[in-house]
Amino acid sequence: MNHLKGVHHVTAITSSAEENYKFFTYVLGMRLVKKTVNQDDIQTYHLFFADDVGSAGTDMTFFDFPGIPKGVHGTNEIHRTAFRVPSDEALTYWEKRFDRLQVKHDGIQEQFGVKVLSFVDFDDQQYQLISDAHNKGVASGTPWQKGPIPLEYAITGLGPVHIRIAQFDYMKEVLEKVLLFKEIAQDGDFHLFEVGEGGNGAQVIIEKNTTLPVGQQGYGTVHHVAFRVDDRAVLDEWTERLEQFGFQTSGHVDRFFFESLYARVAPGILFEFATDGPGFMGDEPYETLGEKLSLPPFLEPKREQIEKLVRPIDTVRSTIDFVKE
Repeated sequence: MNHLKGVHHVTAITSSAEENYKFFTYVLGMRLVKKTVNQDDIQTYHLFFADDVGSAGTDMTFFDFPGIPKGVHGTNEIHRTAFRVPSDEALTYWEKRFDRLQVKHDGIQEQFGVKVLSFVDFDDQQYQLISDAHNKGVASGTPWQKGPIPLEYAITGLGPVHIRIAQFDYMKEVLEKVLLFKEIAQDGDFHLFEVGEGGNGAQVIIEKNTTLPVGQQGYGTVHHVAFRVDDRAVLDEWTERLEQFGFQTSGHVDRFFFESLYARVAPGILFEFATDGPGFMGDEPYETLGEKLSLPPFLEPKREQIEKLVRPIDTVRSTIDFVKE
């Protein structure tokens, strides 16, 4: 069985695609590599923020469903998304940056022996920066070269995904027996699992939480997390494996930028399995990635209709000379 390779992407929900774009571009210095629409709900934007070239394992994506209520954090939810930075010094830089830009954060702390910095955005979406200082395992990506963050401090990819769950024993069994993760550390109610080559880019943190009410999805919460597989052949192996264990799956879904499979693995927890390619570089030049509305070929005939449904958002950055500070 081909093991999962690590985290592929995390998809969350925002109250405002415009504010979300500003936060990720100007505050976090991640590159918008694709401005497209939700393929199942074409009036909804789907924005992809990633490293310089949109590498698998570096992207955080957002839907902005019109009229959706604010989510409620609780148990049985994918609770927090982490981003990798190169060093402990980088966290010091980010702490000062967040103070200057009035981003709420919890200060630099330690989790499972690694320095981290937790913070939130305007929607109370939960994030964390994690230091790669002593990290071994899955390689990280390339920081956005022309962004506003000095390259030695910039975000390079996704770190561990935090999941809160009431039925911890069940979740542990799914991770270990079905998805072939290994538990490598425990700190109270927090359990660290990793897969494949391991390291920050291939970990999930499961928090056993039976006291909070069940989380409710809405803006400010995560929709799903995706894990990396090599290609369609491996994806098909995972479809078969999940179904053998009794999980209902979406079957193969072609998302154009990658191929996918979805399964709800526990109450409130939707996992996707996604191929590393073809990626985001096929339909736009590197210099202007994410500046135009990109549609997969099957939606291209509906472009006129879609452009009337989604409001225009100015995402041109190739003309901006960011000062790195």
